[in-house]
Amino acid sequence: MTVLRVGRAPEPFSATGTYFDGTRAAPAYIALSIDEDTHALVGLADTGIEVHWPLIDIRETPDQANTDEMVIQMATDQIQRIVLPDRALAPRLPNRTKRSKVTKRAPLFGWAAAAVASVALIIFVLVPTMANQLARFIPPEGERALGQVTFEQIRSALDQSGLNPVPVCDNRDGLEALAKMETRLQSALPEAQPLTVSVLDHEMVNAFALPGNYIVFFRGLIDNAQTPEEVASVFAHEIGHVVSRDPTRHALRSAGSLGVLGLLFGDFAGGAAMLLLAERLIEAQYSQGAEADADVFAHAVLQDAQIAPSALATMFERFQDMGGDTSPFIAHFLSHPELGDRIQAARDATPDGFEAVPLLTAQEWQALQNICD
Repeated sequence: MTVLRVGRAPEPFSATGTYFDGTRAAPAYIALSIDEDTHALVGLADTGIEVHWPLIDIRETPDQANTDEMVIQMATDQIQRIVLPDRALAPRLPNRTKRSKVTKRAPLFGWAAAAVASVALIIFVLVPTMANQLARFIPPEGERALGQVTFEQIRSALDQSGLNPVPVCDNRDGLEALAKMETRLQSALPEAQPLTVSVLDHEMVNAFALPGNYIVFFRGLIDNAQTPEEVASVFAHEIGHVVSRDPTRHALRSAGSLGVLGLLFGDFAGGAAMLLLAERLIEAQYSQGAEADADVFAHAVLQDAQIAPSALATMFERFQDMGGDTSPFIAHFLSHPELGDRIQAARDATPDGFEAVPLLTAQEWQALQNICD
């Protein structure tokens, strides 16, 4: 005898829940049941709204704080939601955890491309333009405050332990020799510049300018120079950037770009942003036009100060011999394909028969080299 087994009918389901229609902040209470004929969850909210959700289209909202409750929504309409007091409905939902298919990928890719293009436009076009305009209106005291803050941040950023900022060299005889060099260059400037010149006790071969007429040398550059005229040539080059206010524009562009990135990725408003800004200011990679203008300025100042402009060419050649791995500063010079032209221009800026006047005595040059002792 054959025994026919008939599948057991599912238990009737009924429940009350909280319904959010997605248009009003106030929730509604809803009485729910399952229509076995249409295989749908049906209900009537106390606001008069009726729901008819096919069971196969209902999804559970993940990552809920209260695991005793159950929050459901439609795969085709993720605005409406129902909060159930327990998980009794879960066994009746065959696709409860199934992820909804993305049926229209082209618009998503289009929006993503537009977003990337917008960010690129802001970082590479709008931020530089605004920085150039804003630099004209920053008062001197504001520019100097920016330079002071970034100078201290750079000192801290260069300290690997994070406890002791890189010392500022303060040997008295060395400072007097550096001041004598500055006085010689200042006498040749079209207009005197109130400079703040410092030497940091760090082996990096580098020099850079900061907003507010700050010029910073690293001990490594002075150690690797063979004559005081080579140091003076770099000094004059950095004064050229100061006069053109290149450091202020560079700082504003860098800060603006980091601010945009901070909005996208977070955690750029604090120490991370300042460290990246310090790194950018140390490297100070200006445009080729800005570098060329600073060279031309240095040629004129050096010649008027009775220092051979060819000293700048000698320093460039020394950078070539040292190679680009020594510091970002040198790598920046070497990365410009016209470095050979810049060397030749510095030599051409030295007239035939030019008579240079010694910049420092042997004793003063020795003191400058020992400025960090």
